[in-house]
Amino acid sequence: MEVTLKYQQRRVACRRCGEVHAELVPWAEPGSRFTRDFEDQAAYFAQVMDRTNTSRMLRIAWRTVGKIIERVVARLGPTDRLENLEYIGLDELSYRRHHEYITTVVDHVGSKVVWAAKGKSAATVDEFFKALGPERAAKLKGVTMDMSGAYIEAVKRGAPEAQIIFDRFHVQRMAQDAVDQVRREQVRRLAGTDDAKTLKKTRWALLKNPWNLTAVEGDKLIEVQRDNRPLYRAYLLKESLAEIFARRQVNVAREKFIQWCRWAARSRLAPFKKLAGTIRRHLDGILAFIATGLSNGPIEGLNGKIRTITRRAYGFHSASSLISFIFLCCTGLTLDPVFKTP
Repeated sequence: MEVTLKYQQRRVACRRCGEVHAELVPWAEPGSRFTRDFEDQAAYFAQVMDRTNTSRMLRIAWRTVGKIIERVVARLGPTDRLENLEYIGLDELSYRRHHEYITTVVDHVGSKVVWAAKGKSAATVDEFFKALGPERAAKLKGVTMDMSGAYIEAVKRGAPEAQIIFDRFHVQRMAQDAVDQVRREQVRRLAGTDDAKTLKKTRWALLKNPWNLTAVEGDKLIEVQRDNRPLYRAYLLKESLAEIFARRQVNVAREKFIQWCRWAARSRLAPFKKLAGTIRRHLDGILAFIATGLSNGPIEGLNGKIRTITRRAYGFHSASSLISFIFLCCTGLTLDPVFKTP
């Protein structure tokens, strides 16, 4: 049975501010032209499918979907996402070309996004600590991140008592990049010689974990060991660094990292000499991973979900639109369809 309800809201001109205010009603949000049930249904559709089809199905404007999402998240989401934070992670995410980024903050305990804003500079992270406040910032025990200088400076200012924890996979990625730089240098140096044939199709054999190598890749690695000592030395440096991260005793890991840095400094491989200097400067933050076991893995998982949302929407025109979708889909907010078929 279809029911049409007509009601004229009373409007009052405020003597103090001079603005006109409408009467509040129990079935709709202030300033909204839709009921709360309709908005909840729109937000549910936006969680499970793209924004364009949501606007077509409900016959509302594409931009209206974004405004509805903001109102639903504000109404049904937590009143304060920044309460009871102890271990957080910082990471940036590109949402458009031409290097446009947003910074996300993830709660490691709840595995959910608690804050996001446009930019990836120290000023962006300063805004987070401003919203967090000095009292709650003092309760932070650890912050995981990559070795971004901007993030390090901002965390040291905003939460000086928190332990900075550098992501293990970021360090290992730098070692993989160093191996690839050595491989390219060897390719250029040996171009036009018979030894250059050994280096063909060796990239993935050098970068993969040993247990993931195919038989062909294993044979290529044996050829590199026999014919190109500098490149094989780079491969051994990468693998030995990964083994150190498997340690559980911090003091033992510290000694192993120091020994590894000495080996890398004597390796006559410029990329690994540079990496050794980076590890020496940030050794305490790297060892914090050994002590806590925390990494940016949960953040990368949520960032993968955010990239899926971005691809599903074929990109976002503004950071605010993407952030509203992040709060809708990555903060633990669960919505059910309001209008169910019998």
